[in-house]
Amino acid sequence: MLVTLVDDSIPFNGMTPAYQPLGGAEKAFASLPAALARTGHVVRVINRTPNAMGYENVSWVDWEGRRPPITEVLIAFRKPRLLEFIRATTARILWLTGPAEYLDKPQVTDMLQRTEARLVFLGRTHQETYTGTGESSTRNISPGIREEYREADEMNPSDPPIAIVTTHPKHGLEWLLNIWTTQVRAKVPNAELHIYSAAFKQADAGETLSDELNEIYRKVIAAEQSGILIKAPAGDRDMSQAYRCARVHLYPGSDKEMYCSTLAESQAVGVPAVARPMGAVKERVIGDKSAFLTDSESDFANHAIRMLSDDDEFKSASIVARRHGRSRSWDTTASEFETLFR
Repeated sequence: MLVTLVDDSIPFNGMTPAYQPLGGAEKAFASLPAALARTGHVVRVINRTPNAMGYENVSWVDWEGRRPPITEVLIAFRKPRLLEFIRATTARILWLTGPAEYLDKPQVTDMLQRTEARLVFLGRTHQETYTGTGESSTRNISPGIREEYREADEMNPSDPPIAIVTTHPKHGLEWLLNIWTTQVRAKVPNAELHIYSAAFKQADAGETLSDELNEIYRKVIAAEQSGILIKAPAGDRDMSQAYRCARVHLYPGSDKEMYCSTLAESQAVGVPAVARPMGAVKERVIGDKSAFLTDSESDFANHAIRMLSDDDEFKSASIVARRHGRSRSWDTTASEFETLFR
């Protein structure tokens, strides 16, 4: 079948995730087309690709090019208006990534009814943000894990021990900083906390942040003597290697996170996690085995300390994380998408 995926956000294509940092949503959109092509479909992507190209048997077409008149399957990414990007099609799918309250707007509801679109959510937590009717038109399909993580070499934790944090600074980083500086470092004085943040790395280079982010950034800088380092997010090839060196992924989280992509990726490499049970965290880990979930500051600190200092506890959790995190490939995700139009 001829499958067309459409997105009008930022410039990227199927090659981008391996070499450049991408948000979890964009990375998912970059990964599904090749998996669909491997099942035998003719796949093209229309987005703001930096270069029109063929990659992994997928045609990446520039957004400014001529709009095709027909496709058999149209997968619109996030924005309902893209469901009518191509008029002639037999199946329309709206692939959602963020909280779905905006789908309740009358104009959006009309669009969904008119196009008879199937809605694809990232999981149970995500679907619960949708209050519309018609269960037969919805489906939960979790993204796969890219091979850079599923095929990463065995863990090789660094000495001194490293904890990583990858969530947006507004998603609980101040809460985590307090735990790290007052509790964790007191018990593991040589431990390092590596904060992966593009915004903070830009601030290091002299760029201006918003007032809210700048306040958090200043607190990070003030706590640097507690083993805190700001790191630049990287493409999947380099991030998978960074995860191999870590002892624990500290994930304060947010109720707005509908998938938690970096948590899923670090689990696949074998990094145990300590997280607050917010958003979709529970869907990405095995509680009390591959990760430890708590809202308590003292419990969060104690779990982090154990992962950083107890080799046996770390190894046990790491084995479970690695096995669980590698269980879902993009080929599996593609086969589930196929059920919507086969």
